[in-house]
Amino acid sequence: MTGYLVLADHVLTGFTADGTPEILENAGVLVEGERIVAVGPADELRRAHPEAAEIGGRGRFLMPGLVNAHHHVGMTPFQMGARDQPLELWFPERLVMRDVDPRLDTLYSAFEMIASGVTTVQHLHSRAPGDTDAVVARAETIVGAYAEIGMRVSYSFALRDQNRMIYAADEDFVAMLPEPLRGPTMAYLSGFGLPLAEQVAVFHALRGRYEGDPLIAIQIAPSNLHWLSDAALESAARMASDTGAPMHMHLLETPYQRDYAHRRSGGSAVAHMDRFGLIGPQTTIGHGVWMTPDDLALVRERGACLCHNCSSNLRLKSGRLDLNAVLAADVPTAIGIDEAGINDDRDMLQEMRLVLTHHRPPGHDAPAPSAAQVLRMATEHGAATTPFAGRIGRLAPGLLADLVLLDWPAVTRPWQDPRMPLVDVLVRRAKAQAVEAVMIGGRVVYAEGRFTRVDREDVFSALAAALDRPDTTAEDERRRLAAALLGPVRDFYRGWLDGG
Repeated sequence: MTGYLVLADHVLTGFTADGTPEILENAGVLVEGERIVAVGPADELRRAHPEAAEIGGRGRFLMPGLVNAHHHVGMTPFQMGARDQPLELWFPERLVMRDVDPRLDTLYSAFEMIASGVTTVQHLHSRAPGDTDAVVARAETIVGAYAEIGMRVSYSFALRDQNRMIYAADEDFVAMLPEPLRGPTMAYLSGFGLPLAEQVAVFHALRGRYEGDPLIAIQIAPSNLHWLSDAALESAARMASDTGAPMHMHLLETPYQRDYAHRRSGGSAVAHMDRFGLIGPQTTIGHGVWMTPDDLALVRERGACLCHNCSSNLRLKSGRLDLNAVLAADVPTAIGIDEAGINDDRDMLQEMRLVLTHHRPPGHDAPAPSAAQVLRMATEHGAATTPFAGRIGRLAPGLLADLVLLDWPAVTRPWQDPRMPLVDVLVRRAKAQAVEAVMIGGRVVYAEGRFTRVDREDVFSALAAALDRPDTTAEDERRRLAAALLGPVRDFYRGWLDGG
């Protein structure tokens, strides 16, 4: 048998049922093709497989690949001219963003993710103008970019059929505007008006196109309650029932979304979604910041997952998830970097550190997440939110060979007390510079600071050349429209949160 033998002083294979890290000393993983075929002591694997090419060795830490369970774009909105705003004001603000080639855009964030140990991404495509063919073509370009670099991706084109600018009908919003703004605003919103049946057709077309692909899967993404009519919710439920595909949906990201749900349904967004069968083991709720204790109990009862987007919640003033209550309820919870992390990048090691630190409330005995819980969120529980659940997120025979090799002296330089638990040191101190190699599906895609399949500098140069130009006419018009719409959007929400 030939293949790779990936060796390390410490091998994190996963977590026990109670969340205890499982770590082997002086061990390794034997990879054949796209899968792990053996895990065990390094000396035994060497003797049994002398022909295998060795990677790693002394001074290394080996762990499962990380999962970014909630991602949207490559070049960040801030890079593209959109200031951080409260989420509802961010929608018009984002109109200032430049047009960018989707292949280059996707590769840009893939570089950042892989270099920080991410092997799988849940790509949630929220906005795509044009007809069905245009949307499918753009999706294929994005998915193709992930395939080009060798990254595992779960792709979703988000369903949306109403309320594209505010939490009210497009026609009502346009009618609120001064006459000169009505035509340009409706023209812009209409560009994203693909009929619901055709959005469903996009899902089926992409699912058929990539069925059986080892690195690519297609998920369902009902975008959010305020963006979906009841007919759209029914369609999402049918799609899940007919195909068995899992789904990922934004929900209760801001207090305004909480209040919208109450105005629409008289109660909770989670309870309303549940009436359509959309809260279950196949479902991941993105954000969930404003869930009530009853919502959380329902999520746990139905067996759904949550994705925590810590940086995004902070940057967009969305609120603070009660992560400690979520963990206490034993709801499997992933980590998503969303549009961008706290440093305007997609560094999952940094995002884990933020999650660990942000949820430490005052009080000597107040609960706080452990490093092991956070790392499990980024591995095993992240995997559970994707169509690759049960095949990634751990290191075990038969699972897909998605793994990350860290240079441990680089993590601990210049010194680290060796009595500190390894996982605590990893989450608190590991930086992207310590990532020595990343393997996805048995193929080394990143090693010693270089990507093996795509030249990073070529992509950066192409991006700079494409964007270092004056605005196009369309971009200039959108920029002026963004400035004009911020006031009316702000006025619409005035008073929503008064008294609660």
